[in-house]
Parts: sequence; structure tokens; C-alpha cells
Amino acid sequence: MGNNNNTFEAIVIGSGMSGGWSAKELCERGLKTLLLERGRDVKHLKDYPTMNMNPWEFQHRGQVPYEIAKENPVISRCYAFREDAMHFFVKDKEHPYVQDKPFDWIRGYQVGGKSIMWARFTQRWSEFDFEGPARDGFAVDWPIRYKDIAPWYSYVEKFAGISGNKDGLDILPDGEFLPAWELTCVENHFKDIVAQNYKERHVIYSRCAHLTKPEPIHVEQGRVQCQARNLCQRGCPFGGYFNANSTTIPWAQKTGKLTLRPHSVVHSIIYDETKGKATGVRVIDAVTKESTEYFADVIFLNAGAVNSNLILLNSTSRRFPNGLGNDNGLLGKYFAFHNYRGRISARYDGLMNFKTEQARATGGAYIPRFRNVRKQDTGFLRGYASTFNAMRYRGGVNTDGLFGEELKNKLMDTSAPLSPWYIGSQCMGETIPKETNFLSLDKDKKDEWGIPLMKFKVDYDDNDEKMIKDFTEQFTEMFEKAGFTEIHATDSKQAPGLDIHEMGGIRMGKDPKTSLLNAWNQLHACPNVIVSDGACMTSTSTQNPSLTYMALAARAANNAVDLIKKGDLR
Repeated sequence: MGNNNNTFEAIVIGSGMSGGWSAKELCERGLKTLLLERGRDVKHLKDYPTMNMNPWEFQHRGQVPYEIAKENPVISRCYAFREDAMHFFVKDKEHPYVQDKPFDWIRGYQVGGKSIMWARFTQRWSEFDFEGPARDGFAVDWPIRYKDIAPWYSYVEKFAGISGNKDGLDILPDGEFLPAWELTCVENHFKDIVAQNYKERHVIYSRCAHLTKPEPIHVEQGRVQCQARNLCQRGCPFGGYFNANSTTIPWAQKTGKLTLRPHSVVHSIIYDETKGKATGVRVIDAVTKESTEYFADVIFLNAGAVNSNLILLNSTSRRFPNGLGNDNGLLGKYFAFHNYRGRISARYDGLMNFKTEQARATGGAYIPRFRNVRKQDTGFLRGYASTFNAMRYRGGVNTDGLFGEELKNKLMDTSAPLSPWYIGSQCMGETIPKETNFLSLDKDKKDEWGIPLMKFKVDYDDNDEKMIKDFTEQFTEMFEKAGFTEIHATDSKQAPGLDIHEMGGIRMGKDPKTSLLNAWNQLHACPNVIVSDGACMTSTSTQNPSLTYMALAARAANNAVDLIKKGDLR
């Protein structure tokens, strides 16, 4: 199988949100584990170069320089791609891809992946979400239900640290929560108006991965209370929010069972035709381009939804000429995302004797899905959730011609007038996975490591357009009932992908004829390969998906260890 230095009991491909969990669980259960990351190493605290910088210490005052933005139009559209965090993002020129239809692929190639820069919203799925495809017949039925994943939601929430309120909603189940931040008075006003006028609509504080009141498990990780600095995408010196770098990866390392290998571009998974299973991974050193093979009894694919599809598509053999596990030809198909195009803003001139004084780490209010929940009640399938924020800002300060102490005093003048309340909401809509939305390998173009480029053919459909229209109508109505004025709805027209919630292509299901993975995230046709990142998703629901990835990864890893110990996976 290979020399001892290249042989492990488990290999995990990808060190981000889900890969960190896979590594942690495997190491804790005693498996000698290799964690492969295609990007550079990023160590907690040591490799957050901007974490404590002041605004005036940035050469461009936080803005991305014009030349960099011009050369990188895709990543420049990402909200967090700014001067303080752009070193964590993949530049367009460095890692090209092919777009048959526009797709904004936002990536972070380093240890920790995008868990360093994510938006930290963590809502559970509900039974309604897992039952969705079975009810309306679009996509295939999930092989699991809420009861199967609920204990794993609790498991990862306790370790990661999730703040929120016990809201008692079946559409958005409660979790293991630390205290939540407070809504602003206008957010509470909107909450009251919605409750008075709509039976099935709710305004809550969004659940988010921040340590508002650390538990002993978080202290043991070396993390302390979130300071609500709102600088999270830089990496947090306090460990106040969850990322793999400050939590799962060091937890795995302290077992002595983990080997972390950055700069490791995975070319493909090795399939042994005689043994009838995967036996290892082909890796190309990102710097030297040297090729190496690593071997293990079980392979965990957590490279991010798109790259996990790419690796399986590129893992060909006589047994699997169209990609590992791809007997049904569905690998790369039924790829989906979230519809974030709908926006609406307004102002409110009430409650002017109140102001927003203290920052919150993330979130604000959240409106869970209320369309087509218990029955089909609109002309489109599934539904949407939404954010809701209301803030006031200090304005009216004229600093023309001022500098030095005079400028500082003027900026610190608390008598300057406050703005009215500014209101904003954004649609977070579920898209329907369909065969015409798919990923494939380009037949001619390859990257610098000799791996075919990923090709995207992904687009919105009529269902998405109807959803945006309904979001605009419903939120305009709710805003009017709340007494908001200057209501302005927009459609960002952004390409798929900028939601940064890529899902599918290696979907779970009950039937090997219509899916790639079983209920435990194992490839139907090659059970010792386990895919537990966004690629495994059968449908997308409306919730931010990272918490579900974490729970699925922890569940799949523990099941794999159980099978190994019984001799059923070797």
C-alpha cells in the first residue's frame, strides 16, 4: 500500500468548515489521520496579520486598490474582499475556471478555508426542509430526516459556540444556545408589527457562531468572549467566533493523531480495481509540483462543494471511467445555490429618542421562511428567509478644511445630529436543484498542476424570478404596515455563486440510481469514500448551510469509525 510515512488510517481532503470537523472526530476516535489542504498554512493568532490594525494603518484605508480590483472582477464582488482580509481570498488570475454561464466562485485556499471569513449565521434545518423534495417531487428524497441529525446539531453547537434565543418555532428548531445579542428598538417594533398582522411569520434574533458567554469547553479551546469588534474576516485574536483554525484543527492536533499537510493539491482519489475500494489520494505539491501518493482505509472529501465534485470527476479508472462513484452519470449534476438577488430598503422616522450605541458581532433580525411551509400556497416552489436590520448613524459632520486635533474633536462631537433609522432586508431563497445546472471538467484547459479546469453551467430559472417578485411584494407590504417610508426594492442581478452557498453535485439519496451518497455520506459505489461538505446536499433550503455541513461531517466521521472498528469498511 505504500511506505509507513505515506500510510494513514484516514485521509481528509480539505481543512475548512467541514474538513476540520472530520479531522477532529477521526483523531478523537483514535485514527491516525492525514489532513490535506491545497493552500498555505494559517495558524490561529500567528497568521492573522491585520487582526489588530487600526483604520489609518491600512495604506488604502480598507479599500481594495484599483489595479487589484480590475484584475479580479469576480472576487472583488465579495462583501468581505477588502484590504484587511483580501490575503485570505483566492484571486481570479491565480485560479481560473470556465463559465459557460456566469458564476462567481468565491474561494479561500488556506488551512481553515473560508471558515476564517464566513458570515457566521447558524440556523438549523427543520423537518419541513428535509421533507421538501418528497412533498413537491423536485430533486430526490433525502435519506435522512431532522431526527437523524438533531443530536449532531447539538453536538457541534456545544463545541462551536452558537448564540441565539429559544424561539419555539417548528420551522426553525432551537439549539444549544449561548445568550443572544439584542434587537434594536426598531427591529423589535417590526417584530411586533409582524406578529400582530401575520400568524405564520416571525422575527427573531439570528443565531450566530459567537461566544457571547463562553462555556468551559470554549475556555479549554483557548477562546474567550466575543468583543463584537466586527472585524471577524481578519481572523479573531480572541477566538470569539468559530473557525477551524482556533477550534477543530488544534483540537485534533492535541490528540497526536493528526498530520497536517498544507500546499497539497489533490489530483484524484486512487481506486484499486482488485480490492474494489479507494486506497489513497494522489497529491501534487502546490509549490514544487512533485507528485506523491498517500494511502488510507477511508477517504473523507471535504474540499468544498465545487472542488469535491472536481476531484471525483477527475478520479477515473476502468471501473469508473466517468468519475469515482459515477455509475448513474449524475456526478456534478443537480448543483444548486441560494438566491440572494432580492433586496429592499427603507427609512423610519419613529423612535427618534433612541439610537444604536453598541456594535453587534453579526446578524440582527432574521425572518424564517413562511412561504409553502405546511402546504403549497404560492405559484413557486419552496420559499425564502430574510435578514432584517435597522440602524442609526451619526451624520451631518462637516470636516472640510480640518486636520489634526481640530478634526479629531469635530469627529468626536456627540452633539452632531443622528440619521433617521435605515432599514434593510435581503432575500435568502431556496433554488431547486435541476439536471441542467451542472459542473463538468473542461476538455482542453488545465491548471498549473495539470488538473482540468472546472466548468460551470449554472443559472437562475423562472421559479427564482417568481420568488424575487413575491419577496418584494411581501416585504413592501410588511414595511408599509410598520410605518416605514422611502421603500425601495431592487434586484441585484448578481450571478449565482456570490451567495457563497454552493451545494450539490454529489447528492445524498436512498436510491443509487438517482443519487451518489447514502444516508451516512458514503458513495453508494465506493463506501469507503465519504463526502460530507456542501456537495452532499440534496436540496438547499433557505438557511445558511454551514451548521448543517458541520453536523453532517461529525455524524459521518463517527459512523465511519464505528464501521471500521467492526471491520465493515476496511
